[in-house]
Amino acid sequence: MIAPHRPTLEEITEARRRIAPHLARTPLAKLDLGLRDRQIFLKLETLSPIGAFKLRPALNAVLSRDPATLRHGIAVTSSGNMAYGMAWAARLVGVPMVAYMYRGAPQTKIDGVRALGGEVRFISAETWWDYIVGADRPDAPELLINPVTDQTVLDGNGSIGMEIVEDLPEVDAVLTPYGGGSMTTGVASAIKAVCGRARVFAIEDDSAAPLTAALSAGKIVTIETRPSFIKSIGGPSLVPQIWPIAKDLIDGAIAVSPREVTEAMRLLFRKAKIVAEGAGAAAVAAAIARPDLTGNVVCVVSGGNIDAEAYSAVLAGGIPAA
Repeated sequence: MIAPHRPTLEEITEARRRIAPHLARTPLAKLDLGLRDRQIFLKLETLSPIGAFKLRPALNAVLSRDPATLRHGIAVTSSGNMAYGMAWAARLVGVPMVAYMYRGAPQTKIDGVRALGGEVRFISAETWWDYIVGADRPDAPELLINPVTDQTVLDGNGSIGMEIVEDLPEVDAVLTPYGGGSMTTGVASAIKAVCGRARVFAIEDDSAAPLTAALSAGKIVTIETRPSFIKSIGGPSLVPQIWPIAKDLIDGAIAVSPREVTEAMRLLFRKAKIVAEGAGAAAVAAAIARPDLTGNVVCVVSGGNIDAEAYSAVLAGGIPAA
């Protein structure tokens, strides 16, 4: 596997040009909480056609390929939203698509992939992780696109950061949920290149916060995790190919609890009528919890694809089962 590099402005600009005909710019909305020392803004990736930011990297990854390499179809390993995005992109170019997902992924994401014509193949969580980090590959004819380490994925994610600094040049801090790390790395690459004074923070679920642990130890470590309803972020360790880039770009990691995340989900619905999945609300939870985050703070609301039963539990004041 070829290790990715920090996306350049040229690469991010090209990715924006490539995906622009198919994906409208998402808005940056102010969330008025009456806080005296900070103004919170929401980068609403929930308004993507698939309800999540993953359509950006999926489109860039597919549209940047020679069509001849796609003739047998596209495959991706995903906990949900990247599979959804790849299914959308595959339908756009008219090729088959396969998603390798673990059982327990949100049903709404599984249904979304299938509704777009994609095939879902369930694998164990261990095999899923091996595919992500490149330790193993499925024996299949489709072109396997890594959802974290593929360079075009990082470049596509950088488009989020470019839009943020264009809409809010005086941004002070940007908060992004951290799963595999491709979104944080892409966004931070754009932010740091254009607005060097702005800080970028990676947000984790404290039930499984390997980046926080790695930054403390100065190296990748394996941690004990607890079950959590929050999908797409957290895990026992980090994707090693992303770690060197991420640690040089970000200004820190913030771990928030499932309780804080559900409070943020309810706040988003109550104040702005925004439906966010757990990972999507994590940045808002961090922006509220951390008094040192002052000035203009942008929270990337990464997605809103959550099962109805889990969201009902949140709105009722609870924490969904893991």
